[in-house]
Amino acid sequence: MPADDSILMMEKALQLLKESVKAAIGQPDKAAESDKPVLDTFSVPIDLVDGPSWLSRQELFPKLFWMNREKSEWMAGIGEADRIEIAEIGPNDKSFILLEKTMQEKNPHARYVGGFCFNNLQKQNELWTGFSPCLFILPLISVEYRNGQTSITGSVWRKPGEQRSAAYEKLLDALSSAIVGNNTAVGEIPEVTRVSYSPDRTQWVMNCEQVLKKFEEGGMDKVMLARQTELEFSGKVPAIRFLLNYPFPENSTYRYYFEPLKGHAFVSFTPERLYRRDGEMLLTEALAGTVTKEALNADDHAASELLLNSEKDVREHRFVKDTILKELQPVCSDIDMEDKVDVLQLNRLAHLYTRCIAKLKPEFCNDSTVLRQLHPTPAVGGVPREESMELILSIEPFCRGWYAAPVGWLSHDAAEFAVGIRSALINEDKVYLYSGAGLVQGSDPDSEWEEVEQKIGDILAITQQTT
Repeated sequence: MPADDSILMMEKALQLLKESVKAAIGQPDKAAESDKPVLDTFSVPIDLVDGPSWLSRQELFPKLFWMNREKSEWMAGIGEADRIEIAEIGPNDKSFILLEKTMQEKNPHARYVGGFCFNNLQKQNELWTGFSPCLFILPLISVEYRNGQTSITGSVWRKPGEQRSAAYEKLLDALSSAIVGNNTAVGEIPEVTRVSYSPDRTQWVMNCEQVLKKFEEGGMDKVMLARQTELEFSGKVPAIRFLLNYPFPENSTYRYYFEPLKGHAFVSFTPERLYRRDGEMLLTEALAGTVTKEALNADDHAASELLLNSEKDVREHRFVKDTILKELQPVCSDIDMEDKVDVLQLNRLAHLYTRCIAKLKPEFCNDSTVLRQLHPTPAVGGVPREESMELILSIEPFCRGWYAAPVGWLSHDAAEFAVGIRSALINEDKVYLYSGAGLVQGSDPDSEWEEVEQKIGDILAITQQTT
């Protein structure tokens, strides 16, 4: 569609939304005396637009974007109609339970986008300002693509007894200030002036050797160690550029963008689904075992052959697959874990991949249960879970924050979460890239370092720099 037609279409949609809100103000407020919160939504269907491009022109925060791996659903949102925030430090399980209790008070049709920190026993540092241990946003204005249809929606969330006039005026102001044309040009990413690593290569090798020694002592089978790569730039980095400039749009990855404060954003291009829940039906997967196609000069077929015949990678994948199966058994009445191991092909990498479909028992049909059972998977934590989490906390010299944590959306009857890997945290003139490697007995620290390098390659390419 020509750009001018797209702009006119959006202008008309925003005008229709404003007219709907103004008309509603003049109607009797049947919910004024309600003892429960009320969600009012105003929605207009539109022709397909480019979500990231629309988001890049907006000046209202928070900003968020979600696209599933199949590219069949996406949401771009600005502003805040409602938020769910849990800031206390404690076990992740506690956050999951509190989130579920809070969701019971929300409108069943409301869809919140957000995420968690990887380990809420780790004190979050100043790099992660704005990213609470659990934070989910119901956008004030959202553009959504679902079931082959695109729509723009304005949402108003009112607490019991709250008059709607102020809330409706807030929405009207946001609709009036929404930018539909190319009024705000997004700056380019400035030059990188410095690159550093935490841990550096020497410390990485030492950390890996410490983990490998644990394997020899017995009791541990797998640990995923991560690295933080810090890029310093010559000026402020326009965070939305990382979403706009993703160089491999056909890659089988989720696209996740969350900017709670201007200039502070977390972005993830992750291939890994944690789960999709539709009512009682659950879709999850085991994704572990990696080969770097560029380093080996391998095409898709050769990468598949290498992975499927790699004893180390097959063993790493089996740890993940067996653990997921074990974790689901207490809460599911029916589990179909595929016997066949497939290969998920990406631009630079390939991963071993096994699908799993399960049916949740009625008493466990909620996201709190699924999150507690599945996070962290062995692909981002280790085996056994608690021991590996403690070891990671003791030897990694940086705060993981939201890296490798569940990120996605949830509503009362459905949810989808990805694992926030292949990710970056943008803070003004600095960008922190996060990636890791799964260690099992027989892993080589130098090879694992190179794997981490390959995993950040896609995001690094956005900066048009190389390390």
